[in-house]
Amino acid sequence: MNKRYLKWLNEDTLDEEILSALKSMSEEEIEDAFYKDLSFGTGGMRGIVGAGTNRMNIYTVRKAAYGYAKFLLEKYDHAASRGVVIAHDNRNKSSDFARECVSVLASFGIKCYLYDALRPTPQLSYSVRSLKAAGGIMVTASHNPPKYNGVKFYDDTGCQLVPDMADRVIEHFNSVTDIFSIEKIAIEDARSNNLVETLSKTMDDAYIRKVQSIQLNSELEKRIKVVFTPLHGASRDIGMRTLVESDYETHAVEEQMRVDPDFTTVESPNPENESAFELAKKVGRKQDADILIATDPDGDRLGVMAKHKGDYVFLTGNQTGAIFIHYLLSEREKRGTLPDDGIVYNTIVTSEFGAAIAKHYGMRVESTLTGFKFIGEKLLDLETTDTEFVMGYEESYGYVISDFVRDKDSIQALLMISEIANALAHENRTLIDYLESLYERFGHYRDHLMNIVLEGQQGEKMISQIMSHFRAYEPDKLLGRRLLVKEDYYHQSRLVEGSREDLNGYPVSNVLKFIFEDDMWFVLRPSGTEPKLKIYMNVLGKTKSDGEAVLEELKKIINSEIDSLQKEKGVKT
Repeated sequence: MNKRYLKWLNEDTLDEEILSALKSMSEEEIEDAFYKDLSFGTGGMRGIVGAGTNRMNIYTVRKAAYGYAKFLLEKYDHAASRGVVIAHDNRNKSSDFARECVSVLASFGIKCYLYDALRPTPQLSYSVRSLKAAGGIMVTASHNPPKYNGVKFYDDTGCQLVPDMADRVIEHFNSVTDIFSIEKIAIEDARSNNLVETLSKTMDDAYIRKVQSIQLNSELEKRIKVVFTPLHGASRDIGMRTLVESDYETHAVEEQMRVDPDFTTVESPNPENESAFELAKKVGRKQDADILIATDPDGDRLGVMAKHKGDYVFLTGNQTGAIFIHYLLSEREKRGTLPDDGIVYNTIVTSEFGAAIAKHYGMRVESTLTGFKFIGEKLLDLETTDTEFVMGYEESYGYVISDFVRDKDSIQALLMISEIANALAHENRTLIDYLESLYERFGHYRDHLMNIVLEGQQGEKMISQIMSHFRAYEPDKLLGRRLLVKEDYYHQSRLVEGSREDLNGYPVSNVLKFIFEDDMWFVLRPSGTEPKLKIYMNVLGKTKSDGEAVLEELKKIINSEIDSLQKEKGVKT
């Protein structure tokens, strides 16, 4: 029998709900719940809610909060009095986990600013900056399935912890020898000692006004109808208020305005999937709406569908990002306010489409590793330069336009995409018309994300074997295009035209990128927060059909390599 399991089972102070769950576990469930500790990934700590060291529960949350509290007190002067902002989404146990964080931080004398109900992640980031707090905690599992929850930790700039900071939290996290002995105090006692302050409407109002400041054509008559769904999540009130108070005729998907931790109206609460828009499309057709907008459960990602020729067309994150970049820069060009030294940040898995547009307008483009914290870190570096921030985005539907938020911000994004659609309506054009004109002008880029889900201990092992296989994979050509560069971010090395060199300027990360002639590349990256391997692809075709054909061939080649390896290992996905 697993020793960790027995220790939990025999703990006298164990929570009754956790004890009941332990007693009902099978041997296989015990092994998966206790074979390791939850680890920190690109978005903090995330896992399945349940009993065990490899699960999200009050004990693992307390352990994470303990590590974070120790880090804050070491990192910042006056961290206790500056305090920590804490918010949560709609998931199972989110409000409980938020309160557990308060109880642990308060035991260290750290003041907590606790939101009174659901709030989106970008508002958490804004609040940290606005209150000059020492940090922030967002309780969320983003767009993961309902069985997941998690916590994201922020520094005093409102940016998620970058690796060197997260490593220090992890050191303290790992120093806990008895997870059941972590000190905490009741929230009622923390309140009586002035260690808890509730945040509510005043901060909401300030955040919405700040979001509205990004508009370029706010006075333009509103001619569009917008459908909005938060997919049951944290942007429910803030997203709706932002649109309505900016004078857009907005229709909510009422079934998905409910706080539903099981997401019963949607197959997956992820606006990266077109299937998440099924109810929004029904409302859109009924209201004859021009655009459909969906945000994920913690309100940092935005998905968009646009009406075009009588139907709704789904936009990818790369396409939406390219639309944003062109609109922002072309509008500033009209006004004569293009920056002399402007920069757009994206990631190493973001399509070259938006970068081509930014460079056309004379902007610099810099790519970070995946994870918006790396873009947030760059924004801190900009503070001591004359370079002007234009926009930051990633293919996974995350955008930030103004850096009063140092994380991706669906509220900024939903307001800007509405403005663009409205401006186009005045020209009798749609977002799809606009997108097609960008392809014709800047190139027929196509991209694809392949997700290979491999759960549990065996799945983790298979992902490792796939990465090892591709570390040894060095084709001279694919689809007639020469391999120019192979980048290994784990071993910090680059293969350039057959010669090895160091890969500088990036943290160590288990990522591989293969770059070929004519803007074709693919990237392999195990997710830091989900049991899956992500494979990103980008191609540039001579025409739309050529780009799509090249992309399909690239998919076949990569799938063939992985299928052969899985057959060899006897693994099914």
